[in-house]
Amino acid sequence: MPVLRINEGSGLALSDQGHLDSAELFRRYATFVANFLARMGVPRPDLDDLVQEVFLVAHRNGGYSPGPAKPSTYLASIAFRAATTHRRKGKTRSFVRSAEEIVMQAGDSRFSPERDADQKRQLALLDRALSALDPDKRAVFVMAELQGESVVSIAEGLAIPVDTAYSRLRAACRMFRESAEALYADGGSALEKLQAVRS
Repeated sequence: MPVLRINEGSGLALSDQGHLDSAELFRRYATFVANFLARMGVPRPDLDDLVQEVFLVAHRNGGYSPGPAKPSTYLASIAFRAATTHRRKGKTRSFVRSAEEIVMQAGDSRFSPERDADQKRQLALLDRALSALDPDKRAVFVMAELQGESVVSIAEGLAIPVDTAYSRLRAACRMFRESAEALYADGGSALEKLQAVRS
């Protein structure tokens, strides 16, 4: 039976070989994978299914084995492929809130319709700026800028050269900044013009 020990740097329970099985990956990284998929543009109603798909793939691959990529980068690379496949299948996006969510929010004394509307508008603008990135650049951008992964780890996880990962990150940062500035300048209509110029 493998002996478990705590990895000092990460606090992860690792076997003698540093291997994490799919159950341990799920316990530690399910929230990370769900957030990553949401940032990759996966609609909320489809998140549970895709999170499950990511961990099924990790299970079929035998879990995580240590290497240059961290467990989160390993799972993000699987999630990236799952999100890309999902997008190709042409799933439609649903913006309908559940009745339970509306009722729970209405009873909250901290709820302010004006603040809620402003937050939703701000998040929608940022989401549109993020969705303006092509999937390859978006994956690198989300992992580096929003999840704090190192570019070397991202490159290993996505099986791309490190220079390519840096190039994608630089381009994604520039494109995201341009898109966000255009969106905030006019409330959103300039993004279509900016995307038309890039095409």
